[in-house]
Amino acid sequence: MEGDGATLSEMYQSAKKLLLRTRDGLERVERGELSFSDSVHNDISQIQSLYVQMDRLWRSIPTKSQRDLWKRKVEQVAEESESLRESLDKYNFRNQKRMTEAKERAELLRRVNGDSSHVLRIFDEEAQAMQSVRTSAHELENANAIGEAILSTIHGQRERLKSAHRKALDVLNTVGISNSVLRLIERRNRVDQWIKYAGMLLTIIFVFAFVLWRR
Repeated sequence: MEGDGATLSEMYQSAKKLLLRTRDGLERVERGELSFSDSVHNDISQIQSLYVQMDRLWRSIPTKSQRDLWKRKVEQVAEESESLRESLDKYNFRNQKRMTEAKERAELLRRVNGDSSHVLRIFDEEAQAMQSVRTSAHELENANAIGEAILSTIHGQRERLKSAHRKALDVLNTVGISNSVLRLIERRNRVDQWIKYAGMLLTIIFVFAFVLWRR
């Protein structure tokens, strides 16, 4: 049974590596970085084959606690592979639908005009549209990364301002500043916060406006 355990562990590690590679490959296919999905489909098939073998092996483990642990792991592999397969099927369906619609439009124009140049133009427009979508997606990712960096910086500044504000209040309370002065300082701090939030909003609007202008 120790030999079975080692074999089951090796199969599980292989399945996890295939899951990571499949997920990455599927994301690249959906972004248009890969023009085919056969390799992703083959990886999913390998994962499902490993699942069948692992499902047989974990049932032969004599210890109940170990058997329950491996049951959860194997079921997790099955769920993840099924989710990837469904995502791949949806992508293939969308891709096939786009190709069918493009061919139908090209055929319609060919019948109406009797000119093959229209067919070539349709496919060229489709290719340009897909390239534009990929470019826009890449620019949007960059803009999102810039926005996250800006928000992270602002958040750090906010924490430092809050700490400085608390220290200032402690000092003012120590020297006996009146309550009216403290309320005035708090109102000023709220105004500063509104100015800061407005700056954050304007920065985000500027980034998205820049991305839309580039398109």
